[in-house]
Amino acid sequence: MLVAYLQFYPEKGNIKNNLEKIETMIEDAEFDILVLPELATTGYFFVNKEEIKELAEEAGNGVSFKHFKRIARGKNSLIIYGFAERENKTYYNSQAAIFPDGSYVTYRKTHLFYKEKMVYQPGNTGPVIVDFKGAKIGLMICFDWFFPEFSRILALKGAQILAHSANLVLPGMAQKGMVVRSMENRIFSITANRIGEEYSSEGEKLLFTGMSQIVNPSGEVLTSGEKDIEELKIVEIEPKEADNKNITALNNIFVDRRIDIYKGILEK
Repeated sequence: MLVAYLQFYPEKGNIKNNLEKIETMIEDAEFDILVLPELATTGYFFVNKEEIKELAEEAGNGVSFKHFKRIARGKNSLIIYGFAERENKTYYNSQAAIFPDGSYVTYRKTHLFYKEKMVYQPGNTGPVIVDFKGAKIGLMICFDWFFPEFSRILALKGAQILAHSANLVLPGMAQKGMVVRSMENRIFSITANRIGEEYSSEGEKLLFTGMSQIVNPSGEVLTSGEKDIEELKIVEIEPKEADNKNITALNNIFVDRRIDIYKGILEK
């Protein structure tokens, strides 16, 4: 299976230009699964609901959905990307997985980061897994990586690949963290991060770290990006490798869990 990430510099507030740039960058490429960054269509650094109101889309009906449905159909691929979702007067930092037949699944970000809390509601979908061409893909967005419980739940539910759409600003932390998430769950991960800088309406600047990556279940980085270069990377993997949870002949990461002593996690 050919899996890919696209790392690019989105223009804040310009959905049309961002969609055109994405299409140009992937035009001649072949892949089965493509992961794009968090909020790939809109840019990131909004600090109130009024700023996102005209950019947010209803799941399934917005301009980005029409765009990626066409691309997914033409490439017979699964397209996973981040977008600002509107449901009535509520906004979510969301991720869509769009299939070649035009169907889609949406995941809403569970763990909001920094000033996202001023714009979006915490997600209410819970962990989401989609099936495509025999592979099981768990959806996650940016700061979700910081919480090992989230990746573990996806792995326990059968995910073989973590599709991690991100807008990372903490230098190198998530890239190292996702190596651990892959290793501790014996699972593939695809982190699609953005590059560049972006200012809020208050004048605050965020600098995004790039360094997108694809990691195998042993924690080996199969490919990775630069800090400041737009690029598409494609790697061939065998998702079924993630079904093997054995570390040694006598150790299995799921069988060896001591869930009888983990209950304290839920009590704090």
